Amino acid sequence: MADQSPPDTTMQSLSINSQPSSSIPQLSVEERFRIIRSIGEECIQEDELLNLLTHKPEPICYDGFEPSGRMHIAQGVMKAINVNKLTSAGCRVKIWIADWFAQLNNKMGGDLKKIKVVGQYLIEIWKAVGMDLDGKVEFLWSSDEINSRASEYWPLVMDIARRNKLPRITRCCQIMGRSEHDELSAAQILYPCMQCADIFFLKADICQLGMDQRKVNMLAREYCDDIKRKNKPIILSHHMLPGLQQEQVKMSKSDPSSSIFMEDEESDVNSKIRKAYCPPEIVEGNPCLEYIKYIIFPWFNEFKVERGAENGGDKTYKSFEELVSDYESGDLHPGDLKPALSRALNKILQPVRDHFKNDAKAKDLLTRVKSYRVTK
Repeated sequence: MADQSPPDTTMQSLSINSQPSSSIPQLSVEERFRIIRSIGEECIQEDELLNLLTHKPEPICYDGFEPSGRMHIAQGVMKAINVNKLTSAGCRVKIWIADWFAQLNNKMGGDLKKIKVVGQYLIEIWKAVGMDLDGKVEFLWSSDEINSRASEYWPLVMDIARRNKLPRITRCCQIMGRSEHDELSAAQILYPCMQCADIFFLKADICQLGMDQRKVNMLAREYCDDIKRKNKPIILSHHMLPGLQQEQVKMSKSDPSSSIFMEDEESDVNSKIRKAYCPPEIVEGNPCLEYIKYIIFPWFNEFKVERGAENGGDKTYKSFEELVSDYESGDLHPGDLKPALSRALNKILQPVRDHFKNDAKAKDLLTRVKSYRVTK
């Protein structure tokens, strides 16, 4: 029992060298770095990312999600934007459908059948919104993958657990939408050890998740130090969109007014944006401007404002900085910005609405998901 070696020698090092596939775009390493780095609000570490891209034409990127209810626009559109950037830069993306994790975290009341329905619904949304699924993206159900390779997975989880003190694990509870001061179940203590293990189990070179997942990703890098692993997973943490109301740090599925859902009707989008916090001439903490920066500009590469000649006439912004300059000066008013934002969002969401109205399978999934009670 005193053996301190990791459970499986095959897990010792990330595979830096691999042969490229013929479908990888002919981009320079610097161009690929620029595309991938643009996804992250934070990158740990940039020099490691550059080295990875220099030696491995097709890095493996990992992202994961709990099927826990209806999908909001950050999870739907921002993830599609980020995945498409990764695949355009030659990456392979493994999307971890964390059904067992949702059960551990008591989502959908811990009902695994309901959780799996939600997972299927989320995949339908990404198909409809335009995530590029042509060969480079793989959806993996955690329950299936762990069961099929249990002898590889559970010794790794156990090794991570025995090398860390309980306070270090509870500090990771933010990944579940919890606080380390909450009364946690034993299942919620197991969860961070499992999520840390996922990174190595999936042989991920890059962890591409939100800033709220940073602590467990850092735990994975610390584990590499413990087992003397040279190549650590690179952490690429994307920005977390706030809720639509004042001082809402993040969107909440349990508060419909805090976010746009991917199948919201046009009237719902218009109403939510009309009521959203958007103080004149104030950029900091303005959720409407965050939507424009992180969704509209990456999607359209511009932002069109339609207004009467007496209010300055129509204007198309080609950069977020240009828009901010006008907004701070008062040349662009919330009364003109909000309708323009609603139009842009509705244009993005219309194919999703059409899919859930016209596809029988998708329509049934949505009906069932809407009938479920969201549990925290």
